[in-house]
Amino acid sequence: MKYLWVILFLAVLVWSGVNPKDQFTWLLEVLPAVIGGGILAFTYNSFRLTPLLYFFILFHCIVLMVGGHYTYAEVPFFDELLGATRNNYDKVGHFFQGFVPALLAREILIRKHVVNGDKWRNIIIVAICLAFSAFYELIEWWVALSTGEDAEAFLGTQGYVWDTQSDMMWALSGAIISLLVLSKIHNKQLISLGS
Repeated sequence: MKYLWVILFLAVLVWSGVNPKDQFTWLLEVLPAVIGGGILAFTYNSFRLTPLLYFFILFHCIVLMVGGHYTYAEVPFFDELLGATRNNYDKVGHFFQGFVPALLAREILIRKHVVNGDKWRNIIIVAICLAFSAFYELIEWWVALSTGEDAEAFLGTQGYVWDTQSDMMWALSGAIISLLVLSKIHNKQLISLGS
């Protein structure tokens, strides 16, 4: 299964890097996926994750690579989706920016016995996801200040004044939905890992 994961990851990464809309934006968007893939490879033997988490990490990486290839404002099929006046693919990315880290934080907190009790653990997981989302928005801001007009495709605001707040709301929604929908399945896989 790990080889299939690696093959899919590399295939989409290579596809995304062939004639992307904007080379600089491509680099900025796929860099988190490449760093994450490297961390997963480095920790595979010492801290193997559940298959559920590996699946969603790969899916999130693909979301990043597709956004990097087209830029988030120009991904096909997302223009004016559901009556919107903009391309909302970046909202998919921010949803998964909460959805997948919630599952990752949950797995680490449970396996390392950091927090006892589901209620406090869920509150802390959501807080971690919001902190991560806010940190990413700060990175976007820093890149915009550093590069000027070159960052417009990376920011993907498309003239929407509430883009940053909306991005964080989508990450919050992703974190909450992840916890509500996946916790039982995740628990079964954690038990099979011996956690």
